[in-house]
Amino acid sequence: MRLGTVIGRVTLSQSVPQLKGARWLLISPFNRKHFQQGHQPLNQITDEPSLVIYDNLGGGVGDTVGFVEGREAASPFDPPIPIDAINAALVDETFYTPKEDA
Repeated sequence: MRLGTVIGRVTLSQSVPQLKGARWLLISPFNRKHFQQGHQPLNQITDEPSLVIYDNLGGGVGDTVGFVEGREAASPFDPPIPIDAINAALVDETFYTPKEDA
């Protein structure tokens, strides 16, 4: 699972029938630099490429989410549907303590 912040929503005019009515979020994934710089403001966009994820948890702009990509994203559906990233968690807080140099 990776973490990122929701920076927008995506609206589709057409989709495959299995995804009719689905919610989509635009995510800016966090990277190591994000945590090393300390607390970041909401909607902080990192230098990582943004991505679109399927959302069935109700994430909104400014929320921190945990998402999975690849085959695991389609696993919760029977039969699997054509998605490659899904919102797996709404994150309340994150804590990062850098390792001390010896």
